[in-house]
Amino acid sequence: MGERATRHRGSHTRLALTPAQEACLDEQAHAARALWNLLHELFTVSGARRPPLAYVDGEIRWARANVDWLSALPAQAAQAVLKAYHRAWVNCWESRTEAPSYKSRSRAVLAVDIPQGRDLHVTRVHRRWGMVNIPKLGRVRFRWTRDLPGVTRGGPAGRITGARLVKDALGWHIAFRTESEGRVPASRNGADSHVGIDRGVAVPLALSDGRAYEHGPWLTKEEDARLLRAQREAAHRKQYRKPGVRVSKRLRAVYDRIKDLRARAKRRVLDWQHKTTTAIAEEYALVSVEQLSVVNMVKSARGNPDSPGAKVAQKSGLNRRIAGEAWGRTVELLAYKLDDRGSVLVRVPAPGTSLRCSECGAVTPGSRESQARFACRNPECGWSGNADFNASRNIDQAGLVLAAAAGRAVVRQT
Repeated sequence: MGERATRHRGSHTRLALTPAQEACLDEQAHAARALWNLLHELFTVSGARRPPLAYVDGEIRWARANVDWLSALPAQAAQAVLKAYHRAWVNCWESRTEAPSYKSRSRAVLAVDIPQGRDLHVTRVHRRWGMVNIPKLGRVRFRWTRDLPGVTRGGPAGRITGARLVKDALGWHIAFRTESEGRVPASRNGADSHVGIDRGVAVPLALSDGRAYEHGPWLTKEEDARLLRAQREAAHRKQYRKPGVRVSKRLRAVYDRIKDLRARAKRRVLDWQHKTTTAIAEEYALVSVEQLSVVNMVKSARGNPDSPGAKVAQKSGLNRRIAGEAWGRTVELLAYKLDDRGSVLVRVPAPGTSLRCSECGAVTPGSRESQARFACRNPECGWSGNADFNASRNIDQAGLVLAAAAGRAVVRQT
């Protein structure tokens, strides 16, 4: 069975709000955003090296009691904003992220944190709906998509540690933070249960056993046409907007149409990623992927005035397609699903995986004939095949070596 372990997971689902409740949550989210901006202005002007949490905590309590718009924000949500801002600076000082910045009204994501899980009082109403308690709103229905630890009878053991309310183009959603304890599954062994995965644009996921996971366009032709018209209309209206003037209602309505279409595409991406990664995690005990630096891969080729870039438009199109595949999120989903099943994810260094022959191991110039074709130039080999399949085989072989070095041997099932 293995030893016991604590797992922290998240569960994201849709809220069913009335117009009054939605307006109340919007007010809370804008108050949280404004509080972040006030903290940012305070610490950037004062130049404090370490934000004095105790002092600012007292100021926030006073402001909530005397400022009307800030009193709309629950006390615990205000404390969460302060802790998140302090954590952002700590991450910056430790060189993990960039410094926190101002959150504008038009670009910032509306969100409200509920740090205490005991205040939620989650109950399941029936098969499709549940109820949750939200501060200053009361009982709210949400779509029941999966069992939550410690809520349903006979469900997984554990508890809900908190939640975060987030608004996107499709409305308000709640993301539960859960903590569950259980035994780590025994290692899954099997000679044929290891695979290498090559991530690409033409073929999203190419597996070393010859299979591939593909998908169609995230938006239909009609939706693409609507998105293009909305983007052109927004660009046309934006050129007549004077600097410093608030966005007009018509332009805001165009922006809402654009956000709605992009949110649909993102939902479809997530649906495909979840289904694909679940299928892979169910079948394989050891999965190897390339350790890619996606941030460097999507850098612009524009260059500078002294050294202008070449094929800038083509590189921009490639960057959009790479960003649309969300390779990093695919690996994150695959990692926790493999861990839940007692499987292993190995990250393989990327250099050489697409240039080396998976049959003989030789790296010969000109073997990569095209983006989709690989033909080994080694006279003693001569193997040829799909370039993505060749790269995935190299990734699989390197992953087996790294797993064996780490003591994670894969043996035949009994």
